[in-house]
Amino acid sequence: MKGALIFAAVGEVATGLALLIVPSLVGRLLLGEEPTGIAIPVARVAGIALIALGIACWPGPPRIGMLIYSATVALYLAYVGVAHGLTGPLLWPAVVLHAILTGLLALLWFRDRPGAT
Repeated sequence: MKGALIFAAVGEVATGLALLIVPSLVGRLLLGEEPTGIAIPVARVAGIALIALGIACWPGPPRIGMLIYSATVALYLAYVGVAHGLTGPLLWPAVVLHAILTGLLALLWFRDRPGAT
């Protein structure tokens, strides 16, 4: 069972990295069409989520997967808003929410690790 979970985790991380780095290629290989426009940042957020899912499924504390997801999606959404000007009414509230979640999850992670006081 542990081997299957590790295999699934590696597969999710690999797919997530591919979506993050080359979303057009993944879209073409999976769906026969290249994503364009707003589909590119959405595919990259999905890639971030798959990487975090793979990390959460890896043997160890699953909380680290959510911490990584929250931190990277906050940074990526902020980047999309600043560098590309893609801003809907919920972009900055989502960035702030994920930044707060990242802080809370980091506090929990530091508090619960072995040797923490």
